Amino acid sequence: MPAAALLPEVAALLPEVAALHWCCTQVYLSRTGVSGCSGMLRRSGLSLGQYFLRRKNCARFSWYLNKTKMSRPVQARRLEGVDKNIWVEFVKLAATYPNVNLGQGFPDFSPPDFVKEAFVKAVGGENIMLHQYTRAFGHPALVTNLARFFGKLLGQELDPMTNVLVTVGAYEALFCCFQALVDEGDEVIIIEPFFDCYEPMVKMAGGTPVFVQLRSKAAEAGKLMSSGDWQLDPAELASRFTKQTKAIVLNSPNNPLGKVFTREEMELIADLCVKHDVLCFSDEVYEWMVYDGKEHIRIASLPGMWDRTITIGSAGKTFSTTGWKVGWTLGPDRLLKHLRTVHQNSVYHCPTAAQPLLSLGSSGSGIPKRV
Repeated sequence: MPAAALLPEVAALLPEVAALHWCCTQVYLSRTGVSGCSGMLRRSGLSLGQYFLRRKNCARFSWYLNKTKMSRPVQARRLEGVDKNIWVEFVKLAATYPNVNLGQGFPDFSPPDFVKEAFVKAVGGENIMLHQYTRAFGHPALVTNLARFFGKLLGQELDPMTNVLVTVGAYEALFCCFQALVDEGDEVIIIEPFFDCYEPMVKMAGGTPVFVQLRSKAAEAGKLMSSGDWQLDPAELASRFTKQTKAIVLNSPNNPLGKVFTREEMELIADLCVKHDVLCFSDEVYEWMVYDGKEHIRIASLPGMWDRTITIGSAGKTFSTTGWKVGWTLGPDRLLKHLRTVHQNSVYHCPTAAQPLLSLGSSGSGIPKRV
């Protein structure tokens, strides 16, 4: 557009610019203790008519400011319906009033002495690299020991560089699973009751949560009901698997029930996953808190499941160091390579200092005696 053609537009804006200058002057006068009206009339010799004209222009300028504000929604659609979190509210209330906080899953026992002592010694020592970036997908010492330790339990030869990913707690591990492997239109089976983040994370990824309940059976005569009395109905579970099913989320020991799934239940889930070619996100953060003669079964160790399972663990739950936020995923490279893509394009890197220290415990000698 020629410059001359813009002159009328510029001229039309001059009253608004003058009004803005006048408004700014009013702010200055108010901050210096001079009355806006009397000070303006005194200092500039404005007539009363000129004063009210400028007040009118200032009001018009404010109207223009409001008109130019964005009116369309700024949040992404994937945030709709997932912005509220009940545990955020409970934690805030627990910090405000004296009570017992049941809203967060952290152990009530102290970290092992060797972990605390090693941490203090390390961060106060001369190794400056503990305060710098380390390998994005996990400190070499930690992923090496995790591969060696869990490889024996899973019956697999784990490559530390491709079969292990260290995350900012198990929470980020879950987030990476859903973001990397769940797409719009995919269905994800969630067993109720469940850890609260599963549903919103599925929705944020564009997936559809499909629920199946653990149902309580009557306790035996003379016995109190236990978490083991909550069981899946095989027919009901099978009915949830469809052509749209992409994954099932398994949490054993279960939060909040504490239920440890039996081998028979694990085999039922495994058979359905293989039959329908479905992934399994196995949240096993409470794997070392198994009591009363129960056995923790790692579903990735069952026939046909290694290649379709991501196993999620947590140093926070294992060593009572939830504030250190160190978690991990174990699985085949064909799955973990996609989690690494999400990881490197979000948090990229986990805090360094705690990782080599926790590798001491993951070698097996420091696992708390909670089994």
